[in-house]
Amino acid sequence: MTLIKSISGIRGTIGGQVGENLTPIDAVKFAAAYGAWLKQNRPNKDNYRVVVGRDARISGEMIQSLVMNTLIGQGIDVINLGLSTTPTVEVAVPMEHADGGIILTASHNPKQWNALKLLNEKGEFLDAVEGAKILDLAESGSIDFADVDSLGKITINDAYIDLHIIEVLDLPLVTVKPIEEARFKVVVDGVNSTGGIAIPLLLERLGVDVVKLYCEPNGHFPHNPEPLKEHLTDLSAAVKEHNADFGIVVDPDVDRLAFMDENGDMFGEEYTLVACADYVLSKTPGNTVSNMSSTRALRDVTEKHGGMYEASAVGEVNVVKLMKKNKVVIGGEGNGGIIYPDSHYGRDALVGVALFLSLLAERKISVSELRKTYPNYFMSKKKIQLTPELDVDGILKTMEDRYQNEQLTTVDGVKIDFSESWGHLRKSNTEPIIRIYTEAKSQDEADTLADKFIEEIGEIAGL
Repeated sequence: MTLIKSISGIRGTIGGQVGENLTPIDAVKFAAAYGAWLKQNRPNKDNYRVVVGRDARISGEMIQSLVMNTLIGQGIDVINLGLSTTPTVEVAVPMEHADGGIILTASHNPKQWNALKLLNEKGEFLDAVEGAKILDLAESGSIDFADVDSLGKITINDAYIDLHIIEVLDLPLVTVKPIEEARFKVVVDGVNSTGGIAIPLLLERLGVDVVKLYCEPNGHFPHNPEPLKEHLTDLSAAVKEHNADFGIVVDPDVDRLAFMDENGDMFGEEYTLVACADYVLSKTPGNTVSNMSSTRALRDVTEKHGGMYEASAVGEVNVVKLMKKNKVVIGGEGNGGIIYPDSHYGRDALVGVALFLSLLAERKISVSELRKTYPNYFMSKKKIQLTPELDVDGILKTMEDRYQNEQLTTVDGVKIDFSESWGHLRKSNTEPIIRIYTEAKSQDEADTLADKFIEEIGEIAGL
């Protein structure tokens, strides 16, 4: 069992030993550290407010209750969104003029995991510097709590998914009328979490005929919640059975988005951002950013529209930082994460769905035909499970030395660029694994390159 502390938040498995898992004591400890950081970060205020929401994980209600009651014990008021999505909480923070936000979700991880994702007053993830301050506060134990007359209070507000949808529909590039006129039929796999609430509501507001698959927010994930092809056989069958125009799948906290075409074939999680960027760039030319584990197709589409593309280190906060620096019009991550600054600086599946529908309504072509208009790259995403004795930094340094004659980027693990392919080897921020991502002109080439790297790492580590 595991407890991971990183720029992506405090993430762990439920149950087990304190300090080794995400136990109730650990949830209180890190919530208190966040509350203390909040007061240090924004001193001399009379009152503080934090927005808290959760996905539908089985442990969510327990963890949320612990977190909220810890914050009110510090004299901090809490706006409780209840069942929500990560982007909805991000949108709610500035709307509420709050000092920060916490989302209780472990994103794509299986049901035994949960996490505290921490936001600043802009509704954006904390950077590594601020995250380190919270970890230090958690370990110091020197955290003050409020006296009995100064306790915070909890206010329930369950309107924010609706408010978020209104915000999406008001975006200038979201063409509501043409989408309504297209009369799309779509199957939605909500993986029995809050995507099963938010995505159908958005689609219904756009006049889409919605077929719901696993949209009951009970936290019992019907398949591995990471939206990859091998986990989505039921969605593929449902798209074909209902003669739908396409399928939609999101992860449990609704910041990752993938599409399936009318034939039940994956559009490609990497191509979610490519398609949305193609649409946005056609209306508002400019620059793009994704992380260095994302497809080259975004670079190709950006250059086609006369813009500049640049890759950041993996991690949403790193992508956002480079997006702001380069003043990009759209960016995100190749795992289906759309970040559209005209809405907010966070991955948002609702925004992605609305932009994708606007593109389809304008082009008047099928999803499979749309996919053929983009450069054809194939990606392999594999992993190596870590054990405590593995020297990950040493392994990656050895791989760097082996490929020193190739084009290397070492800002985040080791990325090796070849003329027709690339490989990215890095330690995950969210799981105890080394991620091996490769991309090439065919699936066989991508898989072969990934297997080659895995074999080499095995030799170096003596596995």
